[in-house]
Amino acid sequence: MAININVHIDGASRNNPGNAGAGILIKDKAGVVLAELKEYLGIATNNEAEYKALIIALNYLSKMTVSGNIDTITFFSDSQLLTKQMNGEYAVKSPNILPLYLEAKKILKSIQFTAGSAHFNCSFTYIPRERNKQADKLANLAIDEALAQRNINPKTHLKA
Repeated sequence: MAININVHIDGASRNNPGNAGAGILIKDKAGVVLAELKEYLGIATNNEAEYKALIIALNYLSKMTVSGNIDTITFFSDSQLLTKQMNGEYAVKSPNILPLYLEAKKILKSIQFTAGSAHFNCSFTYIPRERNKQADKLANLAIDEALAQRNINPKTHLKA
């Protein structure tokens, strides 16, 4: 049985570049949450964090396609740059982003191959920030937790 997946992704960077995190919310078409993922990314720009969130989501989804059960994936992001680049509307010019873009495309192609290219559909949709709050919350939580583990105040970035 094929399923349709909605994936909200967000990357956050404090001080751009700065401490960065990725947040991913994966739901089925009925809105049932299948996974909430968060990861601290170290120091990165906001655009790098957005792409790293996409790569984390794609790697997770690639494990779901082993049985070939994903029919459609719709990615939602509040990054116009990422959505337009992944949809082929904008060229990727940044030397920092190009390797991330190529990695995302490679993983996506692998998912498409596993799912069966005749039936697989993937799209990237820009949404306003207020419609991506859960992914944003997860990205910021990843940063806060990483800083807290190092005894750094997330608000000031100074040792407590």
